[in-house]
This record gives sequence, structure tokens and C-alpha cells, in this order.
Amino acid sequence: MGYIEDIRTLVGKKPLILTGAVVVILDKEGRILLQQRRHPEGAWGLPGGLMELGESTEDTARREVLEETGLKVGKLDLINVYSGKNYFIVAANGDQFYSVTIAYSTAEVNGVLKVDKEESIQCNYFYREELPGYIVKSHREVLDEFLQKRDSKIKLEKDK
Repeated sequence: MGYIEDIRTLVGKKPLILTGAVVVILDKEGRILLQQRRHPEGAWGLPGGLMELGESTEDTARREVLEETGLKVGKLDLINVYSGKNYFIVAANGDQFYSVTIAYSTAEVNGVLKVDKEESIQCNYFYREELPGYIVKSHREVLDEFLQKRDSKIKLEKDK
């Protein structure tokens, strides 16, 4: 059993605070990697997951990306930290938790994309204008902030 399963045996379905990390991964063409998840069924999201004991959030991000996609990521740039009452979740099994999600971005990627069929239906790279409509709500927020920051950075560079 993992850490979260161990805690659940002690507290049942009562709310927990769970920390995780997600990563906006860009390929050489500037496309964003998304995974179509099994839970919530069919929703698209960013590679990532929950922290294990002793991990840093960067370790969590790298481990989860490797497990879910087979890819190794290099330098991680912080996008933001998302937490608070708007991040209360009730899982399909009734487990309740408040998520604290640390979002990163990277264009440093090595390896061959390989889908973890236990967690994902498929993984694909998307141009901004091709992003799917059904994206996990919190991941959509991360993407929107990332794209806004990237647009602002590009505009600043053009204005120089």
C-alpha cells in the first residue's frame, strides 16, 4: 500500500490535504502534452500526481511524468501553487480531500512517449488552438495561467 492508502485506512473518507504536482510539457513545436485520463473518465489533463513521503514537489513531478508517459523531464519552471477552498474534491469512491497542486512547465524532455494504460487512455501533444474541450478543471486553470504568462513574455520580448 502507498502513503495515501495507509492514511485512508486510519481516517476513512474524511477530508485530507493532499499535495501533488503537474507539469506542462512542451515539445520542440511548442505543443502541450496532455493525457486522456481514466479518472475522471475521458477527461484530459496534465501529467502529474500526488507526493509520496520524503519527496520534493520536483521529485513528485519527475516521478509522475516518468510513470505516466515514459518521459524524463529536465529543468522545471514554477508556474504557480494552487490551493484553498476551490480545490476541494470528492473522488468517485467518496474520498474527500483538499488539493495543493504545484504546477511546473518544461521544454526539456527526453525519452519515448509511452502511455501508462492503468491511468491513461492516451497521450497526445496539442497546439494551443487544438486543446480538447474536456480538460480537468484545475488543469485548465494551470494551462490558462501558463499560456497567459507565455504570451506576456513573448510580448515583452517583441517590445524590446
